[in-house]
Amino acid sequence: MFFASDNWAGAHPSVNERLSKESTRFAAAYGTSALDKAIEVRFNEVFEREVAVFFVATGTAANSLSLASIARPGGLTFCHTEAHIIEDECGAPDFFSGMRMVGVDGPEGKMLPENLVERIGRYPQDAVHHGRAAAVSMTQATEVGTIYSLDEISAISDIAKANGLPLHMDGARFANALVSLGCSPAEMTWKRGVDVLSFGGTKNGCWCAEAIVFFDPDLAKDFAFLRKRTAQLFSKSRFIAAQFEAYLQDDLWLDLARHANTMADRLRSGIAHAAGARLAWSTTSNEVFAVVAKTAIEKAREGGAQFYDWPIADSARHLVGTDEGLIRLVTSFATSDTDVNDLLACIG
Repeated sequence: MFFASDNWAGAHPSVNERLSKESTRFAAAYGTSALDKAIEVRFNEVFEREVAVFFVATGTAANSLSLASIARPGGLTFCHTEAHIIEDECGAPDFFSGMRMVGVDGPEGKMLPENLVERIGRYPQDAVHHGRAAAVSMTQATEVGTIYSLDEISAISDIAKANGLPLHMDGARFANALVSLGCSPAEMTWKRGVDVLSFGGTKNGCWCAEAIVFFDPDLAKDFAFLRKRTAQLFSKSRFIAAQFEAYLQDDLWLDLARHANTMADRLRSGIAHAAGARLAWSTTSNEVFAVVAKTAIEKAREGGAQFYDWPIADSARHLVGTDEGLIRLVTSFATSDTDVNDLLACIG
């Protein structure tokens, strides 16, 4: 019963098969192979426009280099206070971009537009001592399993554009958000004003495949040099391209995300009807947060369940009793009905 993270899951058999096939071939290095170029074209098709796409190894690299590409001296990036780039990347976005991450409050892991306006207003362009507004970053799906609606993305984008700021989207769980909203990749990104996307594949069935997508190729004119000097230009980058080839073929990536979300739906339904547990808040992606009796948590772990205790923020402290704990459960393409049933039997 593995619910600690979708990072714990392996790679989908189709991805493994494609990697194995590629391992017997020779091809040009450093992103110049026919396969690399073909997958770059495939991203154009996925997003319904010409994009500039660059493969990298990790989500942290994707986020950090995305922000570095749009950085300004003395710049500040505005993101939710619980965003991955401010909480879980060891200062890498700050280090590579030279910018400071500034938290913006909002319920359910989403920045409130009015809070974003207020935060940006604190840092005018001539604020040499405090730094100046330079970018906005939003996480889709969020760190707490929620999803920005299309209108909410537009609201954030409108504020960014009104202040002359590029908008970055951290899409580590991009596919899970996409299938939950039931829209196209274009509708969830550039049609709503997103400028740069960290497109994640690793959490959804790839082995090691992330991409940085620029919806205006002019924004990426110097990015090849940035990727090289930050050690993210793989000599055998076609192995990332090979993963994406299998991932995107016949919409496998969407099927895998739908499965993960469906397993999370089953968890949500079971927990909502359990005597010893309840949902902490509503989520619609592949992350579920539950308040569970400590005795039931111990029982589940003794039964082999893997999950994380989630830090209880001050705003959520009233949700959890003294004999209870807050846990995060993450489903993946590899989660089975049996896994869900066995966990619910332990905590139900």
